[in-house]
Amino acid sequence: MSLLRFENLFSNLKLNTRGGGEKSPHKVAMLLAVIDLIESGTITENHIAFDQALKTTFTHHFLHFAGPSDRDNPHLPFFHLRSSGFWHHHLKPGKTDDYRTLTTASGPGTIVEHIAFAYLDDELFELLANGVARELLKTSLLKNLTVQDRDQLLGVGEGWNWLECEATVQDYFLMLKNELAGQKYNKTEHRRALASKLRTRSKGSIEYKHQNISAVLVELGQPYIQGYKPAFNYQQQLKQVVLAHLAANPSDIESMIYAADAVTLKVPTQIDWDRVFDPELPERIPSVQESKRQYLARNTNFTDRERNNRQLGQCGESFVVEFERYRLKQLGRADLANEVEWSSRVRGDGLGYDVTSFNHERDEELYIEVKTTSSGKYQPFFVSKNELAFSKTRPDHYSLYRVYNFKQNARIYQLSGPVDKYVNLDPQNYLASFS
Repeated sequence: MSLLRFENLFSNLKLNTRGGGEKSPHKVAMLLAVIDLIESGTITENHIAFDQALKTTFTHHFLHFAGPSDRDNPHLPFFHLRSSGFWHHHLKPGKTDDYRTLTTASGPGTIVEHIAFAYLDDELFELLANGVARELLKTSLLKNLTVQDRDQLLGVGEGWNWLECEATVQDYFLMLKNELAGQKYNKTEHRRALASKLRTRSKGSIEYKHQNISAVLVELGQPYIQGYKPAFNYQQQLKQVVLAHLAANPSDIESMIYAADAVTLKVPTQIDWDRVFDPELPERIPSVQESKRQYLARNTNFTDRERNNRQLGQCGESFVVEFERYRLKQLGRADLANEVEWSSRVRGDGLGYDVTSFNHERDEELYIEVKTTSSGKYQPFFVSKNELAFSKTRPDHYSLYRVYNFKQNARIYQLSGPVDKYVNLDPQNYLASFS
């Protein structure tokens, strides 16, 4: 478990000893300074500069622990924490060879000359965004915690504590990996095994926590377990646990998506068309305003990847063409069914829609934009400026068909009229020009 691993590392720092066998407080003071600066919002990304704010905060903590022979030298822990395994240096250009020969920092100038900034393990940086984790790690810097002390810091009462959330998130990702790879797994067996790692938690409570994790992943644009409908009223601590897990396992999502892509992609042949249409729309997903964590830029965005997966998009469009033909025939309009057009293929992209079908009651054309995902119905999707504009200019003749769960048991829900009537639109792309 990640938090306990860092607790152990913080509790067992390699500290220099001074006369009489007492340990030097420099590394402890430096880490306490970094934690303070994260907590105060001075450090907002995983980039620890050797600046005046860090030096001043270091001195504040150092003076609490310093003995008569200790010197206020923040450059020493800034350099020597590299041996901790979680503290790293980003070097200045051209200084790699010189840095490799250094065994210590003789003064602040050594830092200024060679090191641009320090940074932590991404997982640790995410952990330090949580108040409970910060308190636990601050305390572990000063002494080894007993299990009782640790549990009190992690949370008392009936609420889910950090370690319970960690165990649940880890179990969730094991199931998600199997699902994306098309492999069977037993949710009941997973829940029973997980329950043994938790305090007394009911079946419903565990399943609801899995639904909370689905909601977090949806808001991050990542795939989620389709059997766990997103429940968006989650505790903020859970989101921080998910972020910490992704930071510690940056290849998890990417490897799972590649595994999903490896499954042969084709339009299903055995389809019960009467069960394809889903009349129940997803609840409106709330807009989330938060600072972007640095590690997220290095993770694959599932929603963005699906947008650029041309084969998936074409399979979804073909699926909708066949569905519309079936729908119209069932309504006794074989004449219209024969005229359904795969417009993006016949006329090209950029129309603002993909399929031309018909409203059988009015004998009018229905323009359909198709968005396809191999994930569940709550997976976010991208809408272009052109598509949005078309939905507004032809609201009575326009529908967006969201094809979801495409590789397993494809279904469709329909958004008729202007797209922004149903969903939150978050601008993410900008046009760069010299005009």
